[in-house]
Amino acid sequence: MPIHARYIHTNLIAKDWRRLADFYQQVFGCVPVLPERDLSGEWLERGSGVRDARLQGVHLRLPGFGDSGPTLEIFQYSESVDAPAPPANRVGFGHIAFSVEDVAAARAAVVSAGGSELGTVESIVIAGAGKITWAYVRDPEGNIVELQRRDPEPATPK
Repeated sequence: MPIHARYIHTNLIAKDWRRLADFYQQVFGCVPVLPERDLSGEWLERGSGVRDARLQGVHLRLPGFGDSGPTLEIFQYSESVDAPAPPANRVGFGHIAFSVEDVAAARAAVVSAGGSELGTVESIVIAGAGKITWAYVRDPEGNIVELQRRDPEPATPK
């Protein structure tokens, strides 16, 4: 039997948390949930397994869920471990996705705000799910973001 659970946030470790938080606010309309965080102490070292851990950052309310919806937690460690930008098929968490009105326009907004393209804009009709138009992009730090629009399945001629 599953435990009682409610989704609350996704954590994103940044090189520059302020710049990345600004990107998600500017492009996707995420809203800061204050206070900003500046955390350190033995409890953080023990819980994270990171020696001398210190975190700074903010939670951003994700659009579409109101004041009690989930957040994107953007944190920066005082000392971080660099990693290459992940490919779309890397095992593990792959991307965060946003529903948008116009995928091409959203893609252009991401690039204009310092992100980059990854692949092409595609559309497909999936039986029972409708027409899905989507594209992968990268935020300014290389994390993958999916932009998606769903339209009802087209009626079949009788």
